[in-house]
Amino acid sequence: MAKPMLQVALDTKDLPAAISVARQVNDVVDVIEAGTLLIYEEGLRAVQNLRALCPDNIILADTKTADAGGNVGDECKDAGADWMTCINAATVPTMASAQDKIEVQVELYKNWTEDLAQEWLDAGIDQVVYHQSRDAKLAGQTWGEEDLREVKRLIEMGFKVSVTGGVKPEVLKLFKGVDVYTFIAGRAIHGAADPRKAAQEFKDEIDRIWG
Repeated sequence: MAKPMLQVALDTKDLPAAISVARQVNDVVDVIEAGTLLIYEEGLRAVQNLRALCPDNIILADTKTADAGGNVGDECKDAGADWMTCINAATVPTMASAQDKIEVQVELYKNWTEDLAQEWLDAGIDQVVYHQSRDAKLAGQTWGEEDLREVKRLIEMGFKVSVTGGVKPEVLKLFKGVDVYTFIAGRAIHGAADPRKAAQEFKDEIDRIWG
């Protein structure tokens, strides 16, 4: 079982803030995400700047694409991204056209089925993000056994599963023995008083649990 990677989601509202955090954590984390909010504010120049600043990291453009997958994939790749996201409501052809250009992660919210997930696999898409949304967390939803069962089910299907949504170091132990691909932390890192220290706490916990 491979050790999970650590991803920082830079859902900041401006590029200087994102760059400041990226400078502090790029040698601790594996994946640096230009978050949806950041892309809305700054466009794909956010991806371009993060790529230039962090040449050794995987760069993700969290576009949550629902249509025109190939076009968005081209733009993200040209900006320097390694991965991009599609929302699970997108059609399989949209996802497949993006996958032809760049590696796609499917962001899972509600209303997906195992049959549909199998279609993604059949189209060559093997990354998914098991997601608890920001709004769900604010409504009081917490991580538990149901989440663990769903993550395990997706892994058994053949997906590389990333986990996100209010993830904190103390949540990681719930997934001990589970082949999680990446843990994604947003505000727990970029909103911390010391982002580097916060990222290192995640990394230390991953090392402790997965060795």
